Amino acid sequence: MKYQNLLFDVDDTLLDFKAAEDQALKGLFKEIQHPLTDDVVNYFRVLNEKMWQRFELGQLDRQTLVNTRFTKLFAHYNEEVDGIRYERIYRDFLTQGHQLEPHAIELLNSLKDQFNLFIVSNGIATVQQQRLNDSGLVNYFKHIFVSEEVGYQKPRIEFFDFVAKAIAGFTPKNSLIIGDSLTSDIQGGTNAGIDSVWFNPALQPNHSTVSPTYQIDDLLDLKEIV
Repeated sequence: MKYQNLLFDVDDTLLDFKAAEDQALKGLFKEIQHPLTDDVVNYFRVLNEKMWQRFELGQLDRQTLVNTRFTKLFAHYNEEVDGIRYERIYRDFLTQGHQLEPHAIELLNSLKDQFNLFIVSNGIATVQQQRLNDSGLVNYFKHIFVSEEVGYQKPRIEFFDFVAKAIAGFTPKNSLIIGDSLTSDIQGGTNAGIDSVWFNPALQPNHSTVSPTYQIDDLLDLKEIV
């Protein structure tokens, strides 16, 4: 068996983050009694993704990201709001979103007795813990590594150094990272010398310079790799 340690991303790998995000946005906008249009949703998605990419690159800290994203969103529509309060409401709804990606449980059931399974996430620790609990995923994993608690974020080598020290018998060669993000998961694997699996269910073209070791569009295809 080539791999012993399987490192799984959470959002849009095991849990459907877009569904959780939709639910959280609807909940927030209903609570603040503000119309939620497709334009607002699309603008938020683009803004949020750019801010998380800046976080990955170390250009933005997590606290600034979460405390300013709604201020920036509403500023785009010439509205001044309490961004920190909106973030708190949004995060409460986000915590409740734990829809599974297709075949996630089936895959983990087939792997749990043969491999050491771990979570590696850039998400917010309390949110991820709650969602993993509520989805029933938490019991499959030996440890949950969240960047907020590690002190570094994917794709930084320091994140993976921390993970390597925490897992008994860990080597880059006996480990595999599985995730949907080229800039976070796959680049992180490259930085740490760990083979990577790009989960790409929409079969999006790879326009980046980042090259995953493997690519799958169905989680069950991972069984053929490991």
